[in-house]
Amino acid sequence: MSVAADLLAILACPSPDHAPLRSETHDGVEELVCTVCLSRFAVRDGIPVLLPDEARPGPNGLGVAVSAATEQD
Repeated sequence: MSVAADLLAILACPSPDHAPLRSETHDGVEELVCTVCLSRFAVRDGIPVLLPDEARPGPNGLGVAVSAATEQD
C-alpha cells in the first residue's frame, strides 16, 4: 500500500528545513526521501513514519542539504 499522492503533497521532512518528500520504491519497499537532505523515512502499511529517530539520515545528516555533486554519487 503506497502513500496517496494528495497526502504526499502535504508531507515534509521533519528536519527544521521542512523540505518536500518524494516517494521511492526499491525491491517492493516504499520509502519517502527528503528532496534536500536525502534522508529516508519508512512507510509501514501505507503510513509514513516521519520520526527523526527512525530515519536513515542522508549523506550529510538529517536536515543538512546535499549538493548536486554529492547527490549524483
